[in-house]
Amino acid sequence: MQMGDIMNKLKYECEAMRILLRSIPATVVTLFVVSVICMNLLANKTLLQLEWIALDGGILISWLSFMCMDIITKHFGPKASNRISILAVVINILTCLIFFVASAIPSNADDYSAFDGVFGGTWFILLGSTIAFLASAIINNTLNFMIGKTFKNNPDGKMAYAMRTYISTFIGQFLDNFIFSLIVFVGFAPIFWDGFCWTVLQCAMCALTGAIVELIMEIAFSPFGYKICKRWKEENVGKDYLEFIEKR
Repeated sequence: MQMGDIMNKLKYECEAMRILLRSIPATVVTLFVVSVICMNLLANKTLLQLEWIALDGGILISWLSFMCMDIITKHFGPKASNRISILAVVINILTCLIFFVASAIPSNADDYSAFDGVFGGTWFILLGSTIAFLASAIINNTLNFMIGKTFKNNPDGKMAYAMRTYISTFIGQFLDNFIFSLIVFVGFAPIFWDGFCWTVLQCAMCALTGAIVELIMEIAFSPFGYKICKRWKEENVGKDYLEFIEKR
């Protein structure tokens, strides 16, 4: 690929992102970005650790991230959802950087060791969550779109929406949990946390259990996601973006 082609590609991506951010209702984008940031913070705490399973706090909020991705994928397509996922990761990294700077600034007003410990963060948790989330987001969005294509007779029906969200969420959540657990609790934790670690079995069971729990949450809240998609289509939400990508 020549330099001119690369520049044209970058210009197209910038323009697509600009129009997309103007097209997606702010509430969905806000919930998505906040859920990604919260996942990163909550992942610092292990909620349960047995011989065969371990769970971290990110399980409490990760379902919301995937539901938002499913909604965006259904209406705007997988590339749009991938673009918003990258945006969320960038904002999360910037937020973690601000938290780190705040925790590193000394203060004689009080004992802020607990605050610094939580908001100072751990670099390998941020690394693990970023890699796991980006990989699972791309897989989730692609699967969601491909499954939706198989419902040719009624692609906008409840059954089509349910199947594309349930299957993609379960697989995406499993990969997100498993990749993150392997990187953080098998790869880095034994080195930096005085030997604390999870086994591969615990990582796998954490990923499976987390995927099941988050699938249940997806099933519970999917009617709201379906109604949002239906309303967006009726109101022709994001017309500018949809027309822009059709011209490509």
